[in-house]
Amino acid sequence: MITHPQAAPAVPDPDEERRRVQTARLLAYRDDGPLVAVLRGRMGPGLPPVPAALAALLAVVAVGVTGVLGDGSGPAALLPVLAMVVLVVPTAPRDHLGRFDWLVPPLIRGTEFLTIILLGLAADTPKWLLFVLIYVIGYHTYDTVYRTRQSIWPAPWVFQAGLGWEVRLLLLGAGAALGVLDWVVAVMCVYLGVLFAVESVTSWVRLDKQASPAQASDDLEASPEEAMEQATGEADKA
Repeated sequence: MITHPQAAPAVPDPDEERRRVQTARLLAYRDDGPLVAVLRGRMGPGLPPVPAALAALLAVVAVGVTGVLGDGSGPAALLPVLAMVVLVVPTAPRDHLGRFDWLVPPLIRGTEFLTIILLGLAADTPKWLLFVLIYVIGYHTYDTVYRTRQSIWPAPWVFQAGLGWEVRLLLLGAGAALGVLDWVVAVMCVYLGVLFAVESVTSWVRLDKQASPAQASDDLEASPEEAMEQATGEADKA
């Protein structure tokens, strides 16, 4: 009987694995949505992430300083949104492995929040409503960062259902241009708040239930002496 030697399973290169995880984390922290998902494979190599994100931030600041938004309605309301979308969306195809590419997610989030504030203040949107929207998006960002640091990755559909920074800003810009920004912000607060809260809670509860049997199995495998020692230690602490 002739047997063929079986190839040993390939061991992933540690450096390649580190780069893969770093890219995945930074792309998750960007919080790109459905528009980026559609265009990512059609934009070639893309723009350098850090210079483009910095340019978008400066463009939004310039719009706010010059006062071109006026009362926050009309086509001018789309200026900061389009500046960010045009400059930052083409950076999505990059691998984000540059020395300073870790700056891209905070630059995107900061520019998104600044755009929301500028549009809201120009349109005289209630400040508490703007705060709620920023809080909801900030919670989603915190939850994503905390999960990935625990090697727990949010499902890809969460980012699509959450609309991503680019679709959120396009909807807000359109709402401001049409004079209905208050309603758009209110609906977005409710929708995103329910989506992110329910998905986050159910995911953590599911993870806790999956971890409980493993913990119980570890406890059963412990020797009687170890179990007694652990119980004695816990009693002494109490």
